Amino acid sequence: MTQALNILHSHFPPDGDIRDLLVRLIRTPSYPGVPRQEEAVAREIGGFLQAHGIEPLYQEVREGRPNLLASVGGKRPGPHLLFCGHMDTVPPNMGNAEDALAAAEKDGRLHGRGTVDMKGALAAMAGALVALKNAEEPASGRVTLAAVIDEEMESLGAEKLILEGFKADGAVIGEPTGNRIAIGHRGLEWLQIDFQGRAAHGGTPEAGLNAISAAAHFVHLVENELIPTLARRRDPVLGPPVINLGTITGGDQPSTVAAHCRIRLDRRWVTTETIEMVFEDLEGLLRRVREARPGLKTEISRMPGGMATMVHGPMTIPPEHSLVRAAETGLAELGHSSRPLTVFPAWTDASLISREGHIPSIVWGPGGLEYAHSPEESILLAEVYQAVKLYALAAWHFTRPE
Repeated sequence: MTQALNILHSHFPPDGDIRDLLVRLIRTPSYPGVPRQEEAVAREIGGFLQAHGIEPLYQEVREGRPNLLASVGGKRPGPHLLFCGHMDTVPPNMGNAEDALAAAEKDGRLHGRGTVDMKGALAAMAGALVALKNAEEPASGRVTLAAVIDEEMESLGAEKLILEGFKADGAVIGEPTGNRIAIGHRGLEWLQIDFQGRAAHGGTPEAGLNAISAAAHFVHLVENELIPTLARRRDPVLGPPVINLGTITGGDQPSTVAAHCRIRLDRRWVTTETIEMVFEDLEGLLRRVREARPGLKTEISRMPGGMATMVHGPMTIPPEHSLVRAAETGLAELGHSSRPLTVFPAWTDASLISREGHIPSIVWGPGGLEYAHSPEESILLAEVYQAVKLYALAAWHFTRPE
């Protein structure tokens, strides 16, 4: 047993306590439409920490929607590590056969909305903070847990943290990676493109300007010209940028030339690009569509609810960074030194924390992303219990630089 594991070993909260906390978090709904959406979850986490001698601070972001902050610190100066996770979830899936808030356990898995995205990681982070407090670690530096609101929508909680001037030397964002260390993810833009043509009778289509046909021309250009261009912008860590045409709607009825059509798309961009390039690529294609159809109007805009004020860009961290090394050491101490570094396929608050807050970040947490947002959302409790130890060990090494 290593020195760190030996010191922390007897101070980890019992697995049953972590399970009980997670069950309470799952049974406390925190999806859009719930009054004071995340407040009750914040109070549950705060109560757990208070019971172990850690005083939480509630940072009001919107009325009745606070972030929770709690810290343990050493007697000597040293690096500051942030554990960060979001308390909000997406709503239960329509037609769920089982109660998504029941927190039922079967074959070592806890089922329910938020188990994997990402109340499992929040419970583990709270447990790690308790272990560090009980062991009087870190001996130097500081570790802070920030449970934030609204990640599934506009990331209001992370923005508040950054705008209030929060500083740290590294951050762990606890999204579900199966406890593998993710050193980056792509940026995200949800965009809508509106095509405005001219209506006419279906029997005289030449008198109109068909917005659906214009949208089809745009789709052809995306598939045949833009996507091959994106493949050539491959990021050495994140891979190529991608675009997904998610929805298309338009027209009024079969016998009327469609005067309007709208495409909504998902654009994942990488560090070889800029946000200006994302928009310029699309505008260049739209210019060609307009030139082929005099009188056509087009507009690109961000979809409502996709972001508050900060750009949702890509993020990476060097594999040799001390935070990555500390996390790798924690994995090795628990016998998982062969797990390779990875990248996270979805967007997270790590983007804002690292790009806008200037805090180097990794994405690292229990559970599999394939269960998130699904009717089968669940998490292996063993991974949650393991994450408690991993987070505490990583914090121990990160705040005690050699």
